[in-house]
Amino acid sequence: MALESTIISHGMPYPQNVETALNVEKVIRDNGAVPATIAIIGGRLKAGLSKDEIEYLGKTGQAVTKVSRRDLPIIVAKEMDGATTVATTMIIAAMAGIRIFATGGIGGVHRGAQKTFDISADLDELSQTPVTVICAGAKAILDLPLTLEYLETKGVPVLGYKTKELGAFYSTHSGLSVDYQIDSPKELAKAIFVKKELDMKGGILVSNPIPEEYSMDETVINKAIDQAVREAEEQGIHGKESTPFLLARIKDLTGGDSLDSNIQLVYNNAKLAAQTAVELSNLG
Repeated sequence: MALESTIISHGMPYPQNVETALNVEKVIRDNGAVPATIAIIGGRLKAGLSKDEIEYLGKTGQAVTKVSRRDLPIIVAKEMDGATTVATTMIIAAMAGIRIFATGGIGGVHRGAQKTFDISADLDELSQTPVTVICAGAKAILDLPLTLEYLETKGVPVLGYKTKELGAFYSTHSGLSVDYQIDSPKELAKAIFVKKELDMKGGILVSNPIPEEYSMDETVINKAIDQAVREAEEQGIHGKESTPFLLARIKDLTGGDSLDSNIQLVYNNAKLAAQTAVELSNLG
């Protein structure tokens, strides 16, 4: 099963990023699956990184290019290093025949997108690439209702694991309903299998809410998000630079609590993804 690398280079500070990446791989192995952290190293697409390569991405941090769909051919042609977003991880995973991918949260429709048209390529990728993405919902810095609406327009199934409510990344509750609830890795694996058998393009989005014990107080996290978004607007930060800036500011504003929650939700998603991958392998 696949893991992204932007979370290593752009999503967390060193050394927590490397520690988390290696621990996530351990969670996956402990649950019977094989981890494949995806990145671009020297222009080569890699589905499965060595410990040294993960360490390199973590130490180099944001100096490694953040690669989405539009960047992929250029980074490869220039023989550069690249940290893959959700969209690019899906593309490379599909090339490698990997059907399940665990991440923290997907990108989506940014706040104020009615004016900026700032919408993550992750959403379009979900509509065309046959990889199931297990996450804690869309990142809470986004416009969650519009993100759900966009996914519905694109025909992407949005499932909740043991819930009918979309996870809000740092917190369990968003007040927004998903399409269907699934209650076990076996049930999710069957849905993935049937979608492939029906020869339907695109993936499935699974919202696996952060465990309650690690969920942040909604008032505290929303206050931090609102302040970080205002600061980004004031400083003219947008596009691919916005998410790393916002996550870093939210970490500072919450005294590091948001980073702790981020790490725990990634572990939680990796466990579910690994268990689903095992069930899917039994189906063929």
